Amino acid sequence: MTPIDRAPIVIERIAVPATLDGPDAADFVEAVAVENATRAHALGSDEMAWLPDEQLPNWLDAYKDMRWFVVRDAGRIVATGSYESRLDGDSATTAHVDVTVLPSHRRRGIGSALLAHVEEVARREGRTQAIAYVRSLGDAGPRLLPPTGAGSVGADDPAVRLLLGRDWVLGQVMRCSRLALPVDEEALAGIRDRARAAAGDDYRLRTWIGRSPDEWLADLADLETRMSTDAPSGGVDEPEDIWTAERFRDAEDKALAGPRTRFTAVVEHVPTGRLAGFSQLEAPAERSRPAFQQDTLVLREHRGHRLGWLLKIATTDLLTAERPGHPGVFTFNAEENRPMLDVNEAVGFVPFEYEGVWSKQVRADGAGERLRP
Repeated sequence: MTPIDRAPIVIERIAVPATLDGPDAADFVEAVAVENATRAHALGSDEMAWLPDEQLPNWLDAYKDMRWFVVRDAGRIVATGSYESRLDGDSATTAHVDVTVLPSHRRRGIGSALLAHVEEVARREGRTQAIAYVRSLGDAGPRLLPPTGAGSVGADDPAVRLLLGRDWVLGQVMRCSRLALPVDEEALAGIRDRARAAAGDDYRLRTWIGRSPDEWLADLADLETRMSTDAPSGGVDEPEDIWTAERFRDAEDKALAGPRTRFTAVVEHVPTGRLAGFSQLEAPAERSRPAFQQDTLVLREHRGHRLGWLLKIATTDLLTAERPGHPGVFTFNAEENRPMLDVNEAVGFVPFEYEGVWSKQVRADGAGERLRP
C-alpha cells in the first residue's frame, strides 16, 4: 500500500513561473512531465509531447485565468488538474478543465477528486459551463455517440463513466490526424493545382514565418474570433471569444518567445483586400519531432473555393522548404467537419487518435463541497 492509499487526497495549486530558470519552475516542469508520460502511455508514442518551454507561453496568457493543481505521492506529482477561463467578455462564462492521472495511480479516487475540485473552482468563480477534452481509449464494447452522430467514445471507458456520473454530457468527437513527411510531391502537386484553379483570381495566397505583418493584425484577430463561431462545435455551447489586434500580437509574441517556429498562410480576398482564411503550423526546434497544425479557418462567406486545401498545402510547403526533416504533422478537427476532413485526407492525413468534447452546466446555487483555491 502506498502512502496516498492511507491518507486523504491533498490537492495543491502550483505556481506558473515567469521563466523556467527560476527556483519556482520545478513543479511546473514536473507537472508537464506527468502529462506527457500519461499521453505517451495512452498512445504508445511520445510524438504528442509538448515540453515545458513550449507549454509555458500559453500559461502566461494575460487574457486568461489559468490555474494548475496537483496531487503528490511521497512528494512526487502523480496527477494534475487544470482550470482555464477568459477574464472578461461573453466567453468568461465558460471554463475549460482537464485532469491527468498517471496510470500507476488510477482507481484511487484521485481523478474524481481533481475533477470535483476544478468544477468547484469554476462554480465559485461564477462560470456557468465547463468544457473538457478527454482522450477516447479502446474500440471494443458499447459506444456512446454525440448529438452530431459523427464519431463515438467507449461507453465503458473509466473516464467516460466518471464524467457521466458527474452529469457531464458528450457533445462532440474530435479527430487527431497525422500526415507523414515528406509528402508525395506528385500527389500534392495535383491537389495544389486544383485548389489554385478553384480559388481563381479573386484569392491571393500569402505566407510568412514568425511574426505577422502589422497590416494583417486586425484581420487575423477577426479570424481568431470567428474560430469560436464558424468552426463546428457540435452539441457544445462554445461562446464567442473576441480577439483584438492587441491580443493577437500579445499571444503571438509570447508563442514566438518559446522554442517553436510558426509558419502562417493566409488567403486574401482581392476585391476587398481582407483575409478570407488562415492556417498556422508550429514546429519544434528538434527536427526529429513532429509539427502541429494550429488554427485553420475559412470564413463561411468564402467557402466553396477550396481555400482550405490551398492553406493546408501552403503551410506544409513552407515547413518542408524551410525545415525539412520533421517526421510528420498533427492536426485536430471535429469528426462532423467533413469538408475539412476531406481537405486533410486529400493531402494525406490519416486518423491517429480521438477525443470526446464534454460539457457540464456548473451549478451556481452553492451546492458542492468548498475546496481551497
